[in-house]
Amino acid sequence: MSRKFLETDGPAWVTDGLISEEQRLRLLARYPPEARALGLLPVLGSLLVGLSGLSLVAANWQALPEVLRLALLLGSLTGAYAAGAYFLRRGNPDVGHGLIGLGLILFGASIILTSQLYQLVGYDASGLVAWVVAGVALSYVYGSRLLVLLTVLIGAAVQTYCVQALGSFSYATALLVAGGMGYYWWRRPDAVSSTVLAAGILWQAGLLIIVLHAKITWFFVPAMLVYAAGDWQPNRAGGRALQGPPLVAAYLFMFGLATFGETDTYANVLQPPLLPYLGALGAVLALSVAGKRARGRLGTLPDWLLLLPGFYLPGGLPLAVATLVVLYAHAGSVLARAHRDEDPEQLTIGAVLFVAATMVAYFKLTWAFLDKSLFFLLGGVLLLGLSWYLRRRNAQVLAAAAPPVARQAGAPAPNAPAPSPTTPPRHD
Repeated sequence: MSRKFLETDGPAWVTDGLISEEQRLRLLARYPPEARALGLLPVLGSLLVGLSGLSLVAANWQALPEVLRLALLLGSLTGAYAAGAYFLRRGNPDVGHGLIGLGLILFGASIILTSQLYQLVGYDASGLVAWVVAGVALSYVYGSRLLVLLTVLIGAAVQTYCVQALGSFSYATALLVAGGMGYYWWRRPDAVSSTVLAAGILWQAGLLIIVLHAKITWFFVPAMLVYAAGDWQPNRAGGRALQGPPLVAAYLFMFGLATFGETDTYANVLQPPLLPYLGALGAVLALSVAGKRARGRLGTLPDWLLLLPGFYLPGGLPLAVATLVVLYAHAGSVLARAHRDEDPEQLTIGAVLFVAATMVAYFKLTWAFLDKSLFFLLGGVLLLGLSWYLRRRNAQVLAAAAPPVARQAGAPAPNAPAPSPTTPPRHD
């Protein structure tokens, strides 16, 4: 159930006597309004204005006097921040935050251009780290999702530069993104910021694995730490949004393993030392289970099926069967949870995951001897049977819940005997 559904159908329920107006308001209070989607106009406006200014200045940069260069940098930076503060005071947060974001972009450009102006050769990323610090500070001051997005993107760009150009990993940048923005997310867990932050942390973790030349499966230890943080978040929507990118990464990995996993191609890059890896992943699992138990979310524990280390199995048939079992079990858990929560979006996702697992099973196991028409026939029968079962269960649940709801609304239960008519008083 969602707030939008309650807002559209709730008044009709009150009119029909199913619930009272007070109950409708109490239901709405249980589903707070979701944060508005991040507006594209301020983002695109900031980027386009910033890029146009940078391209114009860059084309004539060498011909400008040094004093004019500094004046342009300081003037554009100060002007963007001043204009943003002006529009915020006038009650226009979209334009105001967009201009503040432009000022943040110009701040980074000023660092780079000033370094070129005085021919400063950078052997570290201390100047660029200051750019990330500014982004974190502005995010806290203004509480803007646009600034959160820009800060995470800046952190990803700085870390990519460090890895590619300097051959090192900036732990300060990673700490600012994961720690600084992580605390911001904990206090303001809206869905957009949660998803952006999770994706940014996963990017940082991936670059760390590259720098350390570690087995790529170590990536899932920090990735599932992000997932476990979502289990501890009191806001269910914000916590689930944070868990989205780690789950997508885990599913794509398991899907790829089921499709392409062979011993001679994956053993050297996927199999870390068994005990250290399982110990680290087990510790994260324990943290996640504790959070689920504390927040009453043990129903999402089957998400961890995607982290079963099937890559330790030999390639070929054993690996294919094991990974397909995991994919089917995970799809089934999503469908069961969607049915229990009456969540149509999760039901759609579960059906898509079920079809994807069935396609992999066909191409990996039965392509050589099962006719394609028979495969599609079996797949269709399975989905129709699943749809029939879920509808039947839903009807049973609604039928069982109808008498209490009817009694609460003052109507007789469906199977209740009709009240006997009262004898009218006699007037002699």
